[in-house]
Amino acid sequence: MQKNISIVLLSGGMDSTVCTAIAHAQSEEVAALHVNYGQRTQARELQAFHDVCNYYSITKRLIVDISHLAAIGGSSLTDSTITIEPANLDRKDIPTSYVPFRNANILAIATSWAEVIHANKLYIGAVQDDSSGYPDCREEFFQAFQNVINTGTKPDTHISIETPIIHFDKSQIVQKGLALQAPFQLSWSCYKSEDVACGNCDSCALRLRGFQQAGATDPIPYQQ
Repeated sequence: MQKNISIVLLSGGMDSTVCTAIAHAQSEEVAALHVNYGQRTQARELQAFHDVCNYYSITKRLIVDISHLAAIGGSSLTDSTITIEPANLDRKDIPTSYVPFRNANILAIATSWAEVIHANKLYIGAVQDDSSGYPDCREEFFQAFQNVINTGTKPDTHISIETPIIHFDKSQIVQKGLALQAPFQLSWSCYKSEDVACGNCDSCALRLRGFQQAGATDPIPYQQ
């Protein structure tokens, strides 16, 4: 029988680290995909990726350069002329940190790799309900991309997109991670800094609020 192989899309952040813990618990073998797209904290995220992979003894790793997203621009994560906004957890508009159609780029790469290594699941730690409002983190986006995979792969290929935390809020993600002993201390979420997390970007603020609401302490240091 074919082995149950899952690919996890592992940025190295809190959400993808918990998603990796879930994939590890549910799969016979886990492979990990990481993309460098010219983001400000690219080196630190790559370190977190390797650290989390080492924690789970994941040896099958693929690191892909998609720096065309930086060349395209349009995001404060990839364009130094666009300021990363201070955290606004009540915002209704899409923040400048949105990288246009990033998840579609990553899922396309993951699907190609899955066909080659015969993986049958793609795990992505997207969060719809308590995130920054990115349009490519919505459930309907993943349903639509599932149709793309079904249509554009070989007839005997069966790959499903798994979004196990998509309807979690950050405190539930923390609780799930703690229950699975996910290595939060190895993850990195900050949009700005690569040494000590800033504490005031959207990603840091959401993470800190999640730990606070879960009644837990975030194990990484913050500037504020």
